[in-house]
Amino acid sequence: MKSLYKTPESKAAILAIYQDKLDELQIEHQFQMVDTTFGPTHIIITGDPQNPPLVLIHGSNGCAPIALEVYPNLAEQYCVYAVDVIAQPNRSAETRPSMKDGSYGKWMNEILAGLNLEDVTLVGFSFGGFVIWKTLLEDGSRVKEAFLAAPVGIVNGNPLKLMLNVFMPMKRYMKSPKLKHLQKFLGGLFSERDDFAVRFLSKVITNFEMDFTPIPTIKIKEAQRISTPMTIIAAKYDLIAPGEKLLKRAKKIFPSLKEHLLLEDSKHVQSAVDNRRIEALILRG
Repeated sequence: MKSLYKTPESKAAILAIYQDKLDELQIEHQFQMVDTTFGPTHIIITGDPQNPPLVLIHGSNGCAPIALEVYPNLAEQYCVYAVDVIAQPNRSAETRPSMKDGSYGKWMNEILAGLNLEDVTLVGFSFGGFVIWKTLLEDGSRVKEAFLAAPVGIVNGNPLKLMLNVFMPMKRYMKSPKLKHLQKFLGGLFSERDDFAVRFLSKVITNFEMDFTPIPTIKIKEAQRISTPMTIIAAKYDLIAPGEKLLKRAKKIFPSLKEHLLLEDSKHVQSAVDNRRIEALILRG
């Protein structure tokens, strides 16, 4: 199988940055690999194993340590399983499941079974939210509740705004890796400057084969099949999943929508202040 990394050296460089972030967190943790149909999946486990289980799913072009940094207090009440999403720049297999069918849902359910988890709380940001609704469609029997922050695949953003503010700057950076192009790209997505994102994504964009497959939008009949209680957090100035549009559709199509929150000042990637609000919502249960 062809690697998603340009070279072995670029893979080593990206994983070194991954390790730097994990070390920086200074948390007690252990690792576990779970074999799935799509290849081995790497998981970072932190918190008291006697606590209820929570599975944390990061967004596109991310990794588990980033998700752990965003929600650092979840391990006080949960045993947190931070998953390295498959085919992303992290320690899981490079096999890329199809987004058009139930593959991502099957993959996650195989992880839950492999970890022998029941009554799980799922928490996912962006693409992690997509993985969650795919999981609930495939089989939600192991899931107690789900929290989706700025989830993709429920509504689409304005394609022109996305092109001008996200994709064109990213393509420019791929061709000519100048900081101004990267900052323009990040500025379209991030609510505040993130130095780690600059360091990590500068390597990922130029050295990793990102997936540009259009993300399918959940159908009404599919959404109505989901019975697991869900909380959706939306960001008002999100170019990928515009917050007001997202919540308007979510209220219409998800019968199990338990709660919702609109972050009035947020872009797609939330600020530290808004992440604490999301975290408090999860900890409240």
